Formats: sequence, structure tokens, C-alpha cells
Amino acid sequence: MDNSKDLICIGFEGTAEKSGVGIITSKGEVLFNKTIIYTPPVQGIHPREAADHHAETFVKLLKEALNEVPLEKIDLVSFSLGPGLGPSLRVTATTARALSLSINKPIIGVNHCIGHVEIGKLTTDAVDPLTLYVSGGNTQVLAYTGKKYRVIGETLDIAIGNCLDQFARHCNLPHPGGVYVEKFAKDGNKFIKLPYTVKGMDLSLSGLLTSAMKKYDSKERIEDVCYSLQETSFSMLTEITERALAHTNKAEVMLVGGVAANNRLKEMLDIMCEEQNVDFYVPEKQFCGDNGAMIAWLGILQYLNGKRMDLNDTKPISNYRSDMVEVNWIHDESKNLNDGNIKSRKIPKHLIGKGAEADISKGRYLEFESITKERVKKGYRILKLDDLIRTRRTVKEARFLAAVKECGIHAPSIYDIDKENKKITMGYIHGKIAKDEIEEGNIEFCKSLGETIGKMHGSGIVHNDLTTSNFIISKNPYIIDFGLGKYSDLIEDKAIDLIVLKKSIMSIHYDKFDPVWNKIIEGYKTYELAESVLECIKEVEKRARYL
Repeated sequence: MDNSKDLICIGFEGTAEKSGVGIITSKGEVLFNKTIIYTPPVQGIHPREAADHHAETFVKLLKEALNEVPLEKIDLVSFSLGPGLGPSLRVTATTARALSLSINKPIIGVNHCIGHVEIGKLTTDAVDPLTLYVSGGNTQVLAYTGKKYRVIGETLDIAIGNCLDQFARHCNLPHPGGVYVEKFAKDGNKFIKLPYTVKGMDLSLSGLLTSAMKKYDSKERIEDVCYSLQETSFSMLTEITERALAHTNKAEVMLVGGVAANNRLKEMLDIMCEEQNVDFYVPEKQFCGDNGAMIAWLGILQYLNGKRMDLNDTKPISNYRSDMVEVNWIHDESKNLNDGNIKSRKIPKHLIGKGAEADISKGRYLEFESITKERVKKGYRILKLDDLIRTRRTVKEARFLAAVKECGIHAPSIYDIDKENKKITMGYIHGKIAKDEIEEGNIEFCKSLGETIGKMHGSGIVHNDLTTSNFIISKNPYIIDFGLGKYSDLIEDKAIDLIVLKKSIMSIHYDKFDPVWNKIIEGYKTYELAESVLECIKEVEKRARYL
């Protein structure tokens, strides 16, 4: 194939219930893009029935596509290799193989999730975004760094689209349910308190779903339950995106996936990005949901940059995680900074720090150096939910900082709590955050981080937001930011605590991960139940998305 000419690729998308065929050129011109959704007669998607739907509709879609672009002009065949439902993926791969063989053109399988990101970058002005990918089967926060798209945060159980669909099914609403939840939510006027579960940059939706179902069963108005379900779940999604933004220092946010069609979610993210002074992008609707054009475009990107596959390589991978893909099409990472055209994320002069949740200012309390941490209002959250979260976390942080000090763990001293204004004044710690020390190549102290976490877990305290930004390295490591903390003696809670830390290290310190993590675990093993926790980590990770 002559790589100098404008290549034309046909892409087949079929990871779940949607059949999509798209044709695109290497110049990014979309020549054809159409998707047909499988709507089951009874709520819920049966994998085999979805696969039968693909087998039937791919024939129709291919015929339509080739009416627009003659078969002889196709240079490359691309298909979604995964992740997704096994039966659907197999039909998709078989269709792509058959076409590739019949026209004697190369074939390439691509990662469905990254396809969403790349078609978004193609069709918007985004260059290097932090991407929130939300759909029926996926809820992830993705960012490119170190030659891979890293999963910065994700759901620990069900995806947001699945959550909304299951709730709709419980209420006998049609499929896909998210559309109807959004419709009813517009007429909701009563906020019902539901579980709000954020752990670092991950979130959990199963408890929220169960509680929402129970509220509906208890005769709460469906409009109010839908309103509360949306406000709670979308606030969680926006919060983990904001946390990941602070952790990665990206200057763009992009929303993709089927749930990106929801206007309230787009509004929340837009407000958050405005507050954080970063750009926000959403592709047009046809490129948000599953579509063939995104598969074709990623196929072109990989092919033009040297990726080749033969038929033996085209076996679908149902657990194909985004961070398993070697990114060969992004060469100059400096260009990902958008040549300075993106808003810079500057910290106001009166502050010494601005995190995802709080503004940090330095001052004096009596004769002591101090900092004041103020949990600021979030414009994307409704007032009742925002006040509840900020108050709860302010009180919780003060309580746990005092508790860990009593356990002999180094932490700032609490000088004052202003519950009404969501402020804590505490002692100023001279030192650098662990994140900066690691980036400078200093990792010997990481053993002491593990010892600190072990001592904390031994005292029955779980942090729930362990990142290398939440330790200050002075003569000793000081642990901070306990807004998500809780008391627990459950081995699994402690395992998840370490998983949150592990993922943060992998996403930011990917080039130093092994020595940093090994040092932390070496220190953690001073905790008498460390081996049980480490074994549990393996079990929890096996249950994680696509593992």
C-alpha cells in the first residue's frame, strides 16, 4: 500500500448492542458513519441476541456504506478488538476478516476506548485532553502519558450507563434508560440523599443504584428519584475528573461515550472546567456514542505509524484495557501542549495551593506558622448536596488528622475548625510533597510511606485518597487530606486503599513505578496483616473492570 496517498479505511464497531460502520480518510474526512442499536423486546441485553443483531445489521450497513464509497477504494479494514461482549466482538471480527480477505486489504484491530478519545480529538480542538469516557459498559478517566493512555480513574463496579439503564429497567422504562432518566429528572424538585462513593479518582455506583431503586419502591416520585440519581452520580463523575485534573495537570477535559449526550452531565463538566480555568470539549453526538468512524480513524493512525496485523492477531480481547495499547501515533509529546493555546492552570497569588477540593493559604495562628484549607463551593453541584459534602469532609478531615496523630503517625496539628465556612486551620509543614520528590528521582523515603500506611491500617483507619500528593516529606513523612477517610478493619477496604495509591503511581510515576511501589510495600510489610492485604489486592484487581 502506498502510504503517501490519502488512505481510506472502513471500520466496524460492535462491542455491545450497537452495530456501526464508518469510512474515513487519512485526512480525517468522514465519508460514511451510521450506527444501528439493538433494542431488546425485554429489558436487558442478551450477548447472544446482540451478536445475532450484528450479524444481520452489518450486512445492511456495509451495503449502504459501499453505495457511498466503492469497494475498490477501500485501502484498510479496521474493527473493534475489545473490550466488550465476547459474542458481539467475535461477529465483528469475523465480518472484518471476511471483508479483508475478499478485497485483499490489510486488517487492523483497535481498542474501542481509545477510539472514542482519538475521534474526539479529530473532531474538536482538543489536543491532549483528560478524557471522561462514559457509556453503558465503560466509566473511565483517561490521560495520555508515557506512550500509553493511562486509566487515571474508573468505576469499581458498574458503569454509569449500566447504572442508569438498570434503574430504568427497574421502573419499567424503555431501553436505553438514560434518555428517560434525563427526561424525568427535568421535572424533579426534591433532592433525595443517596450514597456518594468516591475513592481517590475511582468511584462506586452499585450502592447508589440499589438505594435509588429502594427510594422508587418506597413511592418517592420517579421525577425526584431520577433527579437525585443524576445529581449524585454526575457529581461523582465530575469530582473524579476534577481530582484527576489536579493530579495530572492537564489543561483540557473532553467528554465522550454514549452518556455524553446527557445535557446535565455536560453542564456540570463545563462549570467545573470554567472554575478550574481549563478548556472543555464534547464531540458532536454521532461521534460520542459507539460508531464505526472512530474505529476506522484509530485504524488509520496505527497503520500509518507502523502497526501491522495478520489474521492470527485478530482474535478479540474482551478485557482489552486502554493501558494495554502501545501508542505509536503520538510522536512529539510537546505538541500535546497545544502550542500554548490552552488556558494555563494558574494558582491565584493569595494561595499557596489549589487542589480539586480546596484552596490553601498560608498565615499565622498565634505564634505558629499555619495554613488554612477552605473547601470551596462547587458550582456544578446543587447547593444541598454541595453543602452536605463539604461539611462532612471538613469535619471528617479534622477528626482523622487528630486520630492519626494519637496513633503516633505524623500529621499536621489542628488549630481551628470553622464548620460553617468549611475551613480548617492547621500547622504548616516544611517540606515537599512526595509526588515532587519522586519526580526528582528521590525514592528512598518511599519505604517510610509504606510504614506510615501500615501503621494507619493497623489502627483501623482507611484514607481512601492515597496519592503521592497526599504526603509531605519533611524529616518524616506527614500524611494529609483525610476528607474521604473512614474507620474500617476490613481487609478489602485496606486493599482498595493501596490500590488507589498504586494506580496514582502508575499514572504519574509510570517510569519509576516498580522501585517506588516495591519500596512502599517493603515498608508496609511492617504491618502484621500486610500479607493478607496484599493477597486481597490480587483478588480485588481480578474483579476490576476488564481484568
